[in-house]
Amino acid sequence: MIKRLITTGLFLFISLSPILGQTQEITGNCIIPDGPKWIHHAVFYQIYPQTFYDSNGDGIGDINGVIQKLDYVKSLGVDAIWLNPFFDSPFNDAGYDIRDYYKVAPRYGTNEDAKRLFDEAHKRGIKVIFDYVITYTAIDHPWFIESCKQKPNKYTNWYIWNDNVWKMEEGEFANRFIQGYGQRNGNFMRNFYWSQPALNFGFGKPDSNKAWQLPTNHPDVMAMREELKRIFCYWMDMGADGIRADMAGALVKGTDVNGDTKKFWKEIRQIVKEKYPRAFMVSEWSYPKDALDAFHADFFHWFNGYNDLTQKESWRILNGYSEGHSFFDKEGKGNIAYFLSNYMEQYNETKNKGYILLPLGNHDNARLNVNRTPAELEIIMAFGITMPGIPFIYYGNELGMRELYDMPQIEGAYKPRAGARTPMQWTPGKNCGFSIADFSKLYLPIDTSCDAPNVEAEQKDSNSLLNHVKQLIQLKHAEPALAAYADFIPLYAKENTYPFVYARFNGKDKILVILNPAEKEVTAEFPMNLQYEKLQLLIGKEINFSRKNRTLEISMPGITYAVYKMK
Repeated sequence: MIKRLITTGLFLFISLSPILGQTQEITGNCIIPDGPKWIHHAVFYQIYPQTFYDSNGDGIGDINGVIQKLDYVKSLGVDAIWLNPFFDSPFNDAGYDIRDYYKVAPRYGTNEDAKRLFDEAHKRGIKVIFDYVITYTAIDHPWFIESCKQKPNKYTNWYIWNDNVWKMEEGEFANRFIQGYGQRNGNFMRNFYWSQPALNFGFGKPDSNKAWQLPTNHPDVMAMREELKRIFCYWMDMGADGIRADMAGALVKGTDVNGDTKKFWKEIRQIVKEKYPRAFMVSEWSYPKDALDAFHADFFHWFNGYNDLTQKESWRILNGYSEGHSFFDKEGKGNIAYFLSNYMEQYNETKNKGYILLPLGNHDNARLNVNRTPAELEIIMAFGITMPGIPFIYYGNELGMRELYDMPQIEGAYKPRAGARTPMQWTPGKNCGFSIADFSKLYLPIDTSCDAPNVEAEQKDSNSLLNHVKQLIQLKHAEPALAAYADFIPLYAKENTYPFVYARFNGKDKILVILNPAEKEVTAEFPMNLQYEKLQLLIGKEINFSRKNRTLEISMPGITYAVYKMK
């Protein structure tokens, strides 16, 4: 890690972001949101279990494989793991279609293996959160099998059915119903794929002409909710440290006039407060203003401007999305101001309530490495780790694993998902060390290129992306101004312009971050109003500073970043 001091001999001053069009006093007095203390400085590592490490040679990753690689996870410096679903499933959607909430899928192991994973992770100081998928189930879940029956029973109303198999719904719910399934005279509502029937949390404004639209306080709805709470407690009692709530905002159907979706999650939060005070709750809601009324944090990625952040233009065109430019493309055509206009609206109203998380790569998005170099990827990692909130690193992105193309569309993993879910690359050689199985038996093909990034090689290279990511994680832990709750002020973020400059504050501690992903040299000039005497380079490359009156001028080469401590 490069460390150097620049002495100015003068006090410099920071102003507010040009994109905000307003002023804001910088006090450095941070308010720490409610939640367990460990989350405020945490970094997470996301593990997709079927492609992380295969311990038994069947071509599919498993829980024992995760356990065997915990020392590697620990070596990264991360504090916690988010484990994608490991429950019994027909795997029409890679395990998100759950058939038995109380049972580990046999291909991954047993419930005893899950408990051992929690225990072994805890021995290493690592927390584990699991995917809590409760907006729908698998189509062959025993509850749904009973709900399909003609004769009413306990589970009849646990799912959403209309009352006439010949009647297709119109308006808001058009195309959401599956026709002619089972004995029951009705069509069931799906929540995502056809094979994922929606659990019935009721309707915010039931239509009085449609008796099948139950209110949110219907006894059958309430009974189903209580069972979901028991499921939550079952895994928490086994040793889990929290949840990632899938599609968390999609519980109540229609207009949720009384906020009953939030009410359910607040009930889970109350259970956490009373029984599991060190547990962490993060939602996939993508609207922090709502989510943070109940959760500690919210993944904010399904919004305008997110794809313009990291999803490379070549990938977007290849996959049929509208054309656009990522800010982190070296072409230098991105627009960080557009992203920030969406982000800051949420950040300013929620920063004292909880954390906004920006998932820079996960199982639903293309990998960060779409024709990017390690230097380009390091800038993205620096952004993700120095922004407010809690970084979540998707397995393999710390190595620069590539998005692969022409992958089999397995278990609902249509492009780009399949190309981002390929096996972890541990070593050179057969199957990159993921499995001893024949290549043809692997869950998904592995990167067969001769220069495929792998753990073994990058651990030995002090200048590798892996080792630079470790340094960034160490920095996140060491610097109070990089705490999840530390204040964030954009300093230079102009339309279609580079670089992006921002500051983080926590009391007397101050960090300056400067990012130029474009391949061209850039300059910037902006006002300053924060006192400091020295700039100490913590990581990245030294850049040129000059002071003119009460402005700071910088110039930096292309594909460069720098993180400075202001002293």
